[in-house]
Amino acid sequence: MYASVQTGALCGVDAVPITVEVDQGPGIQNFFLAGLPDGAVREARVRVKAAMENSGFDWPMRRLTLNLAPADLRKDGTSYDLPIALAILASTGELSEDALHHMQQYLVIGELSLDGELRPVRGALPMAICARDQGLRGIILPAGNAHEAALVQNIEVIAAPHLNDAIDFLRGQAPDLRVQGRPPEELLRRATPLFDMADVRGQYAAKRALEVAAAGGHNVLMVGPPGSGKTMLAKRLLTILPEMSFDEALETTKVYSVSGLTASGVLMVQRPFRSPHHTISDVGMVGGGSGVPRPGEVSLAHNGVLFLDELPEFRRNVLEVMRQPLEDGTVAINRSLVTIQYPARMMLVASMNPCPCGHLGDPGHECIDSPLQIASYRNRISGPLLDRIDIQLDVPAVTFRDLRKDSAEETSATIRARVDAARERQLRRYADRGIACNAHIGPREIRDFCQVDDAGNRILEMVVDRLGMSARAFDRILKVARTIADLEGVEPIEARHLTEAVQYRKLDRRMG
Repeated sequence: MYASVQTGALCGVDAVPITVEVDQGPGIQNFFLAGLPDGAVREARVRVKAAMENSGFDWPMRRLTLNLAPADLRKDGTSYDLPIALAILASTGELSEDALHHMQQYLVIGELSLDGELRPVRGALPMAICARDQGLRGIILPAGNAHEAALVQNIEVIAAPHLNDAIDFLRGQAPDLRVQGRPPEELLRRATPLFDMADVRGQYAAKRALEVAAAGGHNVLMVGPPGSGKTMLAKRLLTILPEMSFDEALETTKVYSVSGLTASGVLMVQRPFRSPHHTISDVGMVGGGSGVPRPGEVSLAHNGVLFLDELPEFRRNVLEVMRQPLEDGTVAINRSLVTIQYPARMMLVASMNPCPCGHLGDPGHECIDSPLQIASYRNRISGPLLDRIDIQLDVPAVTFRDLRKDSAEETSATIRARVDAARERQLRRYADRGIACNAHIGPREIRDFCQVDDAGNRILEMVVDRLGMSARAFDRILKVARTIADLEGVEPIEARHLTEAVQYRKLDRRMG
């Protein structure tokens, strides 16, 4: 007898529909599994057989042929246990016609323990989205994944603690196993931040630069001596970024779901802040690995901040593989049978010392490095990578006067109000082009929305001739100037906006 169950396979941060097909035929007892299964899927036979027998069902004493269709897509993980078990039980006649019809309305995932208990699996959120997009009624999954799947609106989420519970539900004999999701406005309630820009004394120029970066989504590199507050500023950047929309929160949560890093039922309403150690590998940074590729740090920072402290200490190959994600906002990982894409639209915030000893330009300490050592230190960061960092600024040591000043510093809430206003202006401007902020605009938008007057052109001509900057750096200046004008609430880019934007290209000038 033939039977089938709908399930899904993870492909990047999305899930694609998979059909588990079972054919039970005459012959000696045997089990064939087709459809490019990996080791964990092939071992499902052991788990499913023990779970069925310990749940009161007999394992068929005939030839079983299973196919995971489409057969040319590699399958991995343990989420196929429950759909395989239900398909086998359907093929043996354990489920009535009504139960079989009921089962076809749901996508099914779950790992089985040997006693039939259902264990959570990775990717419940994209699986639930897949069920909704396929027009299915809902999803049947382990109770440990239910609240995560319930983040998706307009589908039924059936939380089954045990194999018997899933079967009883399909037979109409189980108590109500549905889990209700919460409305988006309740899910998006933002916790009180632990940090505030008011904690930072002095550093007015750096705080202004971070405000511009937050308003336009620009990448930032801070250059300053140890103890000047670079890390402190980076951690507080999150507090002035706009709150995530429901779609952004769902997209970010999907990345963490396929990585197995989500807490049950928790929508990620706080923008992620990732700060990997400088010993990280290129695979750890952009994703990949043996077997099915996993998201790297650039994807885990999607819609948030990736902070690289002591940028020159990272290996050169690790920094170079970031160039494509910074430009495109995605990571493409190629394998022989499939290409997987992970989102990587993050803000890069990096810090570095001005020299190996860290005291170049610090009036309170003497630099002990030679010009050759300084040049070698800075050359660890390639020109093409620097071109992709819109804002490069000095963060000097804080003076005693600023540390002891009693006047109140501007709070994150005050700064974020200006950032939100600038972002709203950008959303309206690019509404028909699918662009969220100035950092993401392309050549066409630069041509259409970043026009400058004669005075501005003279400034740009002087800067380009003197600094010999690349075309990409030239575009970055125009993007940052566009953001500065948006913060002021004006449409034309004026000479003063360009002058400030040029000041944020520190590494295009000689440092010393």
